[in-house]
Amino acid sequence: MMAENNDLAFDFEFLDKLIVGIGEVSQITNIPTRQIRYWEDKGIIKSLTEEEGKNRRYNYENIKRMLLIKELLDEGYTLDAAANKIRIRMSMIEETLQKLKGKNDSE
Repeated sequence: MMAENNDLAFDFEFLDKLIVGIGEVSQITNIPTRQIRYWEDKGIIKSLTEEEGKNRRYNYENIKRMLLIKELLDEGYTLDAAANKIRIRMSMIEETLQKLKGKNDSE
């Protein structure tokens, strides 16, 4: 029975380590790199890159945020409205993941 639970366990460590370059994110999400850079310039997403001129790198949270924004834009939301909705949705997702993480740690 314990093995079955492990098979269904969510791999939080993998998500924490998932870091992808802007080109890969563009291929995965079908969002042009130019659009990703624009969203970053507007402060809607934030790359993990600290230094100017270095390749932009993104984590799972950023990729999820980009996919949600793309979905809302496709539904007719403006970029600002989509960004605001995403901020709310991402905080709800983060809350839920923390609860799941806490549950897995206690098992």
